[in-house]
Amino acid sequence: MIFFFGYSTDRLSFLISPLINRLIIMVFLDFEQPLESLYEQLETLQKLGAEGDIDITDKVKELESTIKKKKKEIYTELTRWQKVQLSRHPSRPYTLYYINQICKRFTELHGDRKFGDDKAIVGGLGTIDGTTVMIIGHQKGVNTKMRQYRNFGMANPEGYRKAQRLMKMAEKFNIPVVCLIDTPGAFPGLEAEERGQAEAIATNLFEMAQLKVPILCYVIGEGASGGALGIGLGDRTYMLEFTWYTVISPESCSSILWRTWDNKEQAAEALKLTSEDMLSFELIDGIIQEPIGGAHSDPEKMAKALKKHIKATLAEVADMTPDELINNRLEKYDGMGRFVEA
Repeated sequence: MIFFFGYSTDRLSFLISPLINRLIIMVFLDFEQPLESLYEQLETLQKLGAEGDIDITDKVKELESTIKKKKKEIYTELTRWQKVQLSRHPSRPYTLYYINQICKRFTELHGDRKFGDDKAIVGGLGTIDGTTVMIIGHQKGVNTKMRQYRNFGMANPEGYRKAQRLMKMAEKFNIPVVCLIDTPGAFPGLEAEERGQAEAIATNLFEMAQLKVPILCYVIGEGASGGALGIGLGDRTYMLEFTWYTVISPESCSSILWRTWDNKEQAAEALKLTSEDMLSFELIDGIIQEPIGGAHSDPEKMAKALKKHIKATLAEVADMTPDELINNRLEKYDGMGRFVEA
């Protein structure tokens, strides 16, 4: 059932025009089912108002108020697994959508100059209200064909080497780096291992630790394992409200511990992978609130909030010298983790 309009967010429409609209079918997750009947009633009312000479204004307002209250009730009591589901919502905005909304100009740069151009990681130079930044992020794709083209946001080694090349270019021209993280993990295929997946991620961590320009990292969806860490070491790290960040996905954790995916909800609780968990562990610097219902319920509002946050954070680190950036970065990561000596 079609309820609202949204923006197409992947490469082809992005290149053609930032204003191209397409219909988006509203998808309800299992815990959102109480909302489905309310939206059906709302659509029926709107049809009656459009087809007949009936004033339904009061009824529509009343139903919209009911939907708002129900949303607040549902989304303030989410389990960790439900937040994982929200981070994977098929209508959730991805990196290219945010770039399109945040940047007045964006020039995508391609290739690692060693093997090829990985479509799972996009990057290039963008302008945010007059400030030039190097934006790098995972891109999943907005439909089945584009997800295959983007390899579902799972980067190969050449993707991380492309990211490293762009970061070093940013360093050369004194341009800050903004990383948007959204991946179920680095691609685990044999060809990725043959081309040095682990080495590519490790080298990125080494280079990012000593990069002489500011690095801001934002988890906008999934943040799984080394696939996320490959572009995730920065001066500031933030997570959107309904995202997760951990060493392994709940399904993979469940398959290792219980030899089945059936315990994924239990695994999610044990992993403590939400933005609130990461903030309590002092592994991130803050949380950006999402619209009620998640980023996909109001992508434009989410993009505006992200843009505002990026601008404010860039202003915080703009006057720091390269030595200050590197020393603070090393101290930050050296101080992570909790342990007890027996």
